[in-house]
Amino acid sequence: MPGRTCVAAETRTGDPAGSRTEGEREAFAGFDAKSVEPYIVRDPEAFTVNLARAVEQAGKAASAWLAPRETGEKTDVVAEPVVDMVKTLSKVSEYWLSDPSRTLEAQTHLLGSYMSIWSRSLQKMAGDPMLPPAPANTDKRFSDKDWVDNPFFDFLRQVYLVTSDWADRMASGAEGLDPHTRHKAAFYVRQLSSALSPSNFVATNPQLYRETVANNGANLVRGMRMLAEDIAAGKGDLRLRQTDTSKFAIGENIALTPGKVVAQSDICQILQYDATTETVLKRPLMICPPWINKFYVLDLNPQKSFIRWAVDQGHTVFVISWVNPDERHAEKDWESYAREGIGFALDTIRQATGEEEVNAIGYCVGGTLLAATLALHAQEGDTRIRTATLFTTQVDFTHAGDLKVFVDEEQIAQIEASMQPNGYLEGSKMATAFNMLRASELIWPYVVNNYLKGQEPMPFDLLYWNSDSTRMPAANHSFYLRNCYLENTLSRGEMRLAGKTLSLSDVTVPIYNLAAKEDHIAPAKSVFVGSGLFGGKVTYVMSGSGHIAGVVNPPDKMKYQFWTGPAPKGAFEDWVKKAKETPGSWWPHWHQWIEKQDGRRVPRRKTGGPLNSIEEAPGSFVRVRI
Repeated sequence: MPGRTCVAAETRTGDPAGSRTEGEREAFAGFDAKSVEPYIVRDPEAFTVNLARAVEQAGKAASAWLAPRETGEKTDVVAEPVVDMVKTLSKVSEYWLSDPSRTLEAQTHLLGSYMSIWSRSLQKMAGDPMLPPAPANTDKRFSDKDWVDNPFFDFLRQVYLVTSDWADRMASGAEGLDPHTRHKAAFYVRQLSSALSPSNFVATNPQLYRETVANNGANLVRGMRMLAEDIAAGKGDLRLRQTDTSKFAIGENIALTPGKVVAQSDICQILQYDATTETVLKRPLMICPPWINKFYVLDLNPQKSFIRWAVDQGHTVFVISWVNPDERHAEKDWESYAREGIGFALDTIRQATGEEEVNAIGYCVGGTLLAATLALHAQEGDTRIRTATLFTTQVDFTHAGDLKVFVDEEQIAQIEASMQPNGYLEGSKMATAFNMLRASELIWPYVVNNYLKGQEPMPFDLLYWNSDSTRMPAANHSFYLRNCYLENTLSRGEMRLAGKTLSLSDVTVPIYNLAAKEDHIAPAKSVFVGSGLFGGKVTYVMSGSGHIAGVVNPPDKMKYQFWTGPAPKGAFEDWVKKAKETPGSWWPHWHQWIEKQDGRRVPRRKTGGPLNSIEEAPGSFVRVRI
């Protein structure tokens, strides 16, 4: 509050009893005038100088954004999702405005809520003893006490919550729209609500306001400098920093489990990890991670590493490390990933260990590829994979959650057109889409802390991995979007791979199907529905937490829980009611399941066997950053 307003406020609040009449004191009995003191600028000159410096840094950020566009290095498709959002929300507006009674209903509901807030605010300012206490606040964005104690910020908070709830009701209640359009409308409304929260702006966030005043705006200078750096790092796009990436180096303090790269194809490296037990399970373990992210989420550090833990239980672990593709990989499709990835890994395991039978794990889309490959193998008579474990994997995409918002014929055609020039989809595009699923947790808190508070984020290995995005080969990504999210061909027995039509009913090997209760990428219900498509016995297990923490949950931490129950048949809700909850990690339960399938052991194997190692784990493919 620079200038005369602040000076007037300071004079007025310096002696509140003497500067107001008796009537004014009674009218505002519920307001402590001294509470505004932290919001008063004490050094207007320093504040003005820092604002000018912040504007200068903001100009550098704008230049970093414009530069690649002026040279033609970057062509924007930013307008496309915006156009889709406008078109979608316009249909919602048309529904409510097409009928005067619906219009009146919507307006009356919103205006009535505003009047209630205004009336309550006046009662609070007057110190009305009969005013009921405000409902408990559970929203982390509004945890600062002044969101309730200060009448101005309390009013903003209530108006925002009422308006966003009203907008959400308008989108979800637009009955004249088809389900996909209504789903998109609800998603876009949530994105707008998250973006327009008063917690995201200096003037409307009490904590930000106080910090800006206390720092005379120096926080904004630091924040705008970081914004310019992050746009430059993204070569014209904002690369939102969620962690201090300078504190991590792959192979030095992350992805540390000892092993070697024992084989390499055009699209992957095969890693084998050193045995730590005198005897090992006869069947080696092959892990097929998603190519949307890098495999070392399963090897973040020795304490969290599923790979290290599996080795310590006596598994001979082989991991596929996918290439970070470029224009050379444009035509690599699902068949390529099945043959040159999974098939290549199986061949390597046979050469390294002499074993034909393998236990396999697939994570997320890596699990979807594994399931499709198993269906292909069933037709070709390839029986090397004897058990399959699927981590948060969808094979039926009917209940695929908010990611379906981005998938319809028009949007896929736009994505395919954007991939055409280079032969791949930029990793930042996928990262943004995933972050948007939880914008209130993965986008806006970092915008506020980084660019408005001017604070460097803390080092966090999981967020470092999350920021280490990968590109998508054009042929592979197009096949995935169309066959899984758009047409759901795998679940319908219509997916074509290697000239064959696949059916999951042909897959008769035992399957351990792990879902995560709070998963927003592969919802637990979606995983459950997919369980019923396989031809063999499926053990469905649901872990606590979400897509990552539900999987990466080492036993010694004793965090979360998991649920086991009857065969995954009937309604998902009925299965949940009957399921047994067990505290802690599901990892030991899975290992016991593996041993029940085949618990034979052999003397520990030498890494690589007759194969010559190419390099030390985690290999060179995983180190490529974009």
